[in-house]
Amino acid sequence: MSWKECSVVSEREEFVRLAQSEAANVSALCRRFGISRKTGYKWLSRYRLRSVAGLSDRSRRPCRSPRRTSESMERSVLAVRGVHRAWGGRKIRRVLENRGKVAVPSASTITMILHRHGLIDGLESKKHKAFQRFEHARPNDLWQMDFKGHFAMDRGRCHPLTVLDDHSRYCVGLRACGDERGPTVRDRLTGLFRRYGLPRRMLMDNGPPWGYDADHPWTTLTAWLLRLGVGVSHGRAYHPQTQGKDERFHRTLKVELLSRCRYADLTVCQGSFDGWRQTYNLDRPHEALGLETPASRYEVSVRVFPEVLPPIEYGPGDTVRKVQQGGELHYRNRVFKVGKAFRGDPVAVRPTQHDGLLDVYFCTQRIAWLDMKTGTCGSANGRRRGAGEESEEGGRDSASACQASVRYAHSGPARGGASSPRENP
Repeated sequence: MSWKECSVVSEREEFVRLAQSEAANVSALCRRFGISRKTGYKWLSRYRLRSVAGLSDRSRRPCRSPRRTSESMERSVLAVRGVHRAWGGRKIRRVLENRGKVAVPSASTITMILHRHGLIDGLESKKHKAFQRFEHARPNDLWQMDFKGHFAMDRGRCHPLTVLDDHSRYCVGLRACGDERGPTVRDRLTGLFRRYGLPRRMLMDNGPPWGYDADHPWTTLTAWLLRLGVGVSHGRAYHPQTQGKDERFHRTLKVELLSRCRYADLTVCQGSFDGWRQTYNLDRPHEALGLETPASRYEVSVRVFPEVLPPIEYGPGDTVRKVQQGGELHYRNRVFKVGKAFRGDPVAVRPTQHDGLLDVYFCTQRIAWLDMKTGTCGSANGRRRGAGEESEEGGRDSASACQASVRYAHSGPARGGASSPRENP
């Protein structure tokens, strides 16, 4: 039976004082106090050695801890954490190993050190869970692109444009932009393409400047990408998880940088972005990469950016038509709207395995389908509209009524000859 916690020392003192009287029966006293004879004699012995101070509970910590983390190593752990306050035990351990530290403790030990110094929020750590991941096999197979939510500076607002390589998580671009318009994005992408080369495909959402909405994904910007030979994919509407890697990158950017800084203008902001991006790519271990850094898995593309756009060429079996200024395509005495993004450019009309159904390609990407039996056209999700049909508001649909969107983020560009207006490529 244990001592009462509220007066444990006082009860022990009472016991030893009674046990030291000449007529005391130690065994009987032990029974009365509800303790064993071994415990009773233990407290008698400690009282003789240290008086009342010996009646307090002793620390259970061992006298020697040969495997305890050294003070110098603990200082190294805290130094890394002091610079990167969002990093946990696994990242810190890998960084110390990369710096050549000897006898680096386990990730769990480092986590305990952080807990001991009050550097970990238990509620916050529960939010970080492992997810099932998908990644492309090689660098530059797919780049994910999006704008991080804009924020206020002392002068104006910053719209961070982020471009992330799907395979390596390498941050190809982190640009402080003053707006989210197509010309701004094209200018920033041109700089990235000149340095890192062209990816095979880029994934983005359905909003401006890379699309009007889920049914009208083509803009001047995406048409320019197609002209460069870069495939374009759009995520599913209202499903930001399609661009999960870039969304996760945005959260890291917010936690490690944006939530801690205040910027005067875009120039100062870009300088901060450049420094953090360097750390993210070269120093920060990434959980999804087995704690390797993104730079260890990235290499520049072999596809060089052309300073002059190459001519658009199609095969001998294609029927080539020029898109008119209003985005119309004239074919077999009918008018179909394929989008103003392609006006003035040639497109190819190709037959499919389905009777009366044709595919429309711009460069190497399928952008629309035509149904010659009904005189309708539509985008890849199957919406239909009659050739030259008026919109519900009474006027012609100024946006493309038959633009195609590659809805699935991790599928390649659609191939000609086997697609249906009711099938997603």
